[in-house]
Amino acid sequence: MCHPVGMPPRFLQLADVAEVLNISAAQAYALVRSGDLPAIKVGGRGQWRVEAEQLESYIQRMYAQTREFVSSHPLGGPGEGED
Repeated sequence: MCHPVGMPPRFLQLADVAEVLNISAAQAYALVRSGDLPAIKVGGRGQWRVEAEQLESYIQRMYAQTREFVSSHPLGGPGEGED
């Protein structure tokens, strides 16, 4: 499928999601299966696709959750320094 020059694709494969988030493909799949990251199944083999807008929304939600966590946990508290 061709996309107009400079226009990103609307849907991403889980491998693309994993790359954007710098996580494994298995972790991306887990996000989709848990419902944390909305996705659709397409095609005869039911391949997962994530809408780019949904991925961006997920990222923004994670920023908000992180801000909330940081504001409610003092520096050096439990969970600090974990990756």
